Amino acid sequence: MEVKGVTAAGTNIYCAFDQLVPIGEVKPNPENPNTHPDEQVEMLANIIAGQGWRTPITVSNRSGLIVRGHARLLAAEYNGETDVPVDYQNYESQASEYADLIADNRIAELADMDNTMLKDMIENYIDTGELDLEMTGFKTEHLEALMTQFHEPGAEFFEEDPNSGDNQPKVITCPECGHVFEQ
Repeated sequence: MEVKGVTAAGTNIYCAFDQLVPIGEVKPNPENPNTHPDEQVEMLANIIAGQGWRTPITVSNRSGLIVRGHARLLAAEYNGETDVPVDYQNYESQASEYADLIADNRIAELADMDNTMLKDMIENYIDTGELDLEMTGFKTEHLEALMTQFHEPGAEFFEEDPNSGDNQPKVITCPECGHVFEQ
């Protein structure tokens, strides 16, 4: 893949962008309802450092504020970047700009993860030793739980519920993202 640019700190940029902008000139939207925990910012910073920029920060031409990429800006600051790739977008109104900001934060949350397919993808394509498995966005302990949840094809793990006496599927909830993995 052709590198479309490199930041001053040497991070490859693989995504389309309009301009490399000094980090201090990129303004977060103070009304962004999403917050970004330190663990998320650190993980994203590691992914950007390891994989390069795959998505620019989107800034509104109308307001001059970030619409998409608040966490990417924080990750860039964490990595000591001095400039970031920015894509400038036109919005016809504040309502359309804020709707895009909210949708960007919300849409990914609505997806369902097929854990069997995820496990197979990691085993077949990613777990080659070529890169750190945390480039997937999962911490090592969550990957271990995912990879060991299926011990044999078609087999299920059951844990007896002491209150009902019934066998119930064992469930693990990821403490990082809240995703529920049934075993």
